[in-house]
Amino acid sequence: MRATDLSELAAFDAVARHRSFRRAGEERGVTASAISHAVSNLEGRVGIRLLNRTTRSVSLTDAGAMLLAQLSPAFGDIGSALDALNRFRDTPFGKVRINAPAAVASFIFAPVIGDLIARNPNLELEIAATDRLVDIVGEGFDAGIRLGETLRDGMTAVKIKYQLRFIVVGSPAYFERHSLPKTPADLHGHVCVRTRFPSGMAYPWEFERAGKAIVFEPAGPIALDDQDLMLEVALAGAGLAYVLEARARPHLESGRLVECLASWRASEDPLYLYYPSRKHISAGLRVVIEALRV
Repeated sequence: MRATDLSELAAFDAVARHRSFRRAGEERGVTASAISHAVSNLEGRVGIRLLNRTTRSVSLTDAGAMLLAQLSPAFGDIGSALDALNRFRDTPFGKVRINAPAAVASFIFAPVIGDLIARNPNLELEIAATDRLVDIVGEGFDAGIRLGETLRDGMTAVKIKYQLRFIVVGSPAYFERHSLPKTPADLHGHVCVRTRFPSGMAYPWEFERAGKAIVFEPAGPIALDDQDLMLEVALAGAGLAYVLEARARPHLESGRLVECLASWRASEDPLYLYYPSRKHISAGLRVVIEALRV
C-alpha cells in the first residue's frame, strides 16, 4: 500500500468518526479542504461514494459504514504497534488528547504539566477545555475528565487528585446592603447568580451540614456559564456567586470577597479521568494518568 493510500484512508476514518471535515482536519493537523480532497481521491480510486455531503451535515453511505467498521480495528492495531516502540525509547512519544471542564482545567493540569513535559519531552499533550458535553470517542479524544464516577458502559474511570469544593461569595459592598445569610434558606432573599451549562442545564447550589444535604435552585436575574464572569458579578457587588473555592481564594485573601455559609459547605466532589475500556492505552496516556491519579 502506498503512503498516499494510507493517508487517504486515515482522512476518511477521521471524517467518518467526527462527521465533520473541519474537526477531522483539526485532528489531522491539516485544512478541511485538504481532508475533503483526500477523501474525494479515495472515492475516485475505489469508484464508490463513501460519504453523503450536504452544506450542513456529513453521513456515511452503506459502503462507507462497511469500510469504517473494518478500518477502525486496523487503525487501532497500527496505533498499538507504533506505541509498542515506546519500550525502546527513554520516554513515551506521541500525542495525547484530553477533554476537561473549562472551569477546572487549569487547577487540574497546572501543578503537573511542567514536570510531565520535562520528564517526557517527546510527549505532545493537547487539552481541550470546554464545559460542553463531549463524546470523547466520537471527537477523537484519548480521555476525558468529569465529575462523578458514573459513566456509560465501556468506560474506565480513574480518580484524580484535584477535588471540587464550591463556596458562596459576595463583596463587602453587597453585604453593606444585604444581611449575611446564615442558612441556605436565607438565600431566597438574595440576588444569586445562576449557573447554566452550554447545554442549557442548570447547576444547583449544594450544601451539607451534620449529615443534612440541601439543594438550592437560584432564581436570580443573572445566569452565566463562566466562573470568571460569576466572580466579576460578585466583585461588582451585584449578587452572590457559587464558585470554586480555588478560583475565589485570591479575592478572599485580598478582602475583595467574603465567604458566607462556610459551615454549610458541601463535601468535596471527586473528579475522574475516563477512557474507553476496550481501546489500547498508549504509553503517553499512561504517564498522564500516573501524574494525575490519587
